[in-house]
Amino acid sequence: MDTSKNQTVLVLNCGSSSLKFAIINPESGQQYLSGLAEALTLPEAQISWRFGEDGDKQKAALPSGADHTAALTFLEEQVLHGQQGLLDSLVAVGHRVVNGGEYFSEPVLVNDEVEQIIEKCIPLAPLHNPAHLLGIRAARRLFSSLPHVLVFDTAFHQTMPAAAFRYALPDELYHEHGVRRYGMHGTSHYYVAVKAAEWLGQPVEETNVITAHLGNGASVCAVKNGKSVDTSMGMTPLEGLMMGTRCGNVDPSIVFFMVDELGYTLDQVKDVLNKKSGLLGISGKTSDFRGITQGVEEGDENAKLAFDMFCYRLAKFIASYYVSLGRVDALVFTGGIGENSLMMRSRVLELLAPFGFVEDVKGNEAARFGNGGLITVADSAKAFVIPTNEELVIAQGAARFA
Repeated sequence: MDTSKNQTVLVLNCGSSSLKFAIINPESGQQYLSGLAEALTLPEAQISWRFGEDGDKQKAALPSGADHTAALTFLEEQVLHGQQGLLDSLVAVGHRVVNGGEYFSEPVLVNDEVEQIIEKCIPLAPLHNPAHLLGIRAARRLFSSLPHVLVFDTAFHQTMPAAAFRYALPDELYHEHGVRRYGMHGTSHYYVAVKAAEWLGQPVEETNVITAHLGNGASVCAVKNGKSVDTSMGMTPLEGLMMGTRCGNVDPSIVFFMVDELGYTLDQVKDVLNKKSGLLGISGKTSDFRGITQGVEEGDENAKLAFDMFCYRLAKFIASYYVSLGRVDALVFTGGIGENSLMMRSRVLELLAPFGFVEDVKGNEAARFGNGGLITVADSAKAFVIPTNEELVIAQGAARFA
């Protein structure tokens, strides 16, 4: 693998029990390594990786209970062993961080003070930020000669106006405690908004798009002149769309009902709303959208209801963002569901027919499994499928500090 003329970035995305990694050329987008360590801290901890975009996938068991440090150590000592050219090409390490509060609107070089701010933001992302810190600290030790740069999911949404990000709650909750809407998936929304402008042949600074990042977590964003002006997720990823296991928008008084009338503890309520609701809660079987669509095809009524609810709520959010934007140049679908679910896209475009969307059936069928494209007919409102590439955005952000 010849990387002698390349400068690459190691991109790390740490979850609570996983670590996704990649080595990417930030200019060309070429990916030299990709992999995932999963089931971390559990007996079945394992790691898998692939060199190049078409290389054979390799797997290995990690020591029982291996944590993020152990996974990164394995990456350095075993996966990259003998890959001196690849190691020498590294100019920075880029880290994905879910929530940086109001502190960060751009990528930032890591230091001890920045780590303390991420720690301060843990209440805003209690599952994600602690895992990010573990990965950041381990990587700073193992790759100490490289600059470490943080790219925040929340950064892109820092351009939202107060009318969009404030809750109608007492003023001190915002000013003293930071209770506001932060949004998520900003790196993905930014990437596909820029790509949409390219496909439209116009400057991103003059482009208005609605971007729908749809996966197990899902959010919609209104992008006006290249900047986020509204998004569906809130102070946490629980608000907004119906998701794999998250409920999305509900009447807050349901929490009081569950506690006061049904005897739930607050921890049980949190578990239900975050882990037992959404597609899983309605279907009673699965949080995977592929299982939902299979259930629809097999005549499962609960799966059909879950599918209909998902599409209806998504279409309602998209429709509402016409208020935010005034003029909409395109609608963009991305993320695992957005890029692959032909049935969902077809239904959502049907629901959005009053806004001028008419599905191009062949175009919609072609835009799957890594392929993007226009999925509406030429003389209708435009809708695209654009495969997201958050890792490339992180690599580009980190490369600025190399």
